[in-house]
Amino acid sequence: MTDRAFTVVRAGALTTVQDLGRPGHAHLGVPRSGALDPATARLVNRLVGNPPDAAVLETTLTGCAVRPRRPVTVAVGGAPCPVTVDGRPAAWGAPVRVPAGALLDIGAALSGVRTYVAFDGGVAVEAVLGSRSADLLSGLGPPPLADGAVLPLGRASGPHARVDTVPQPAPPRELVLRVTLGPRADWFTPAALDTLVTRAYRVSSASNRIGLRTEGPALERALQGELPSEGMVVGAVQVPPDGRPVVFLADHPTTGGYPVVAVVREADLAAAAQARPGTPVRFVGVGRR
Repeated sequence: MTDRAFTVVRAGALTTVQDLGRPGHAHLGVPRSGALDPATARLVNRLVGNPPDAAVLETTLTGCAVRPRRPVTVAVGGAPCPVTVDGRPAAWGAPVRVPAGALLDIGAALSGVRTYVAFDGGVAVEAVLGSRSADLLSGLGPPPLADGAVLPLGRASGPHARVDTVPQPAPPRELVLRVTLGPRADWFTPAALDTLVTRAYRVSSASNRIGLRTEGPALERALQGELPSEGMVVGAVQVPPDGRPVVFLADHPTTGGYPVVAVVREADLAAAAQARPGTPVRFVGVGRR
């Protein structure tokens, strides 16, 4: 087997391969998927000299550990965490050279949720519909990492960035999501619409790559009938029977039968990727569809 690969020593709670996703296939029932925090994925790729759409690792809370079979330059960003190479502290947010056979350990997130790890050359798993992203809902792309798995690496395409510091936003203490009401706002009472944009919610521990679930006041329906299944977009705020809003993220279904009360601006969704359970959530109305 080629030495342009790494072995997974510790897979962590949930570590997946992600790039910028596979847009344009919703008509086939395939969501976009991709990194939940795409700006950070682009950043760590730039730090190691990769194109912005190269595949990276996305870890969840507990990090991961890998052992490359060849010397490789890596960069770690996103949720702040300790980084070590064979037990010695290494930089977070900057290029790090890892010798062949050394153990690169990405520790548990100190704040935030998801950490991104780029390797020069990118993670070169097989592409499906033009993307190497793991889609947890449809099952497309590579499976989540498992201990002992061996993943291939591509060939380095350029020199790594030479920087002293890299600015990255801190994980949010309060998640502020700008929303445009609709398309099914009329399925809710005026009091419910007022509740959505004035009351406090919190991130639920049941959140995942499919959707950010919230805890807080239930939204009262004005219409109680069944809604035919219709198309869904990333950022859609769907309201299931318990009345608590769910914000659809990268692995969301392409159709759904619960009413969508609002849609979050896509620019606000990267912060949702780093919001830990219990983080306050505030929906801010910016218009109506």
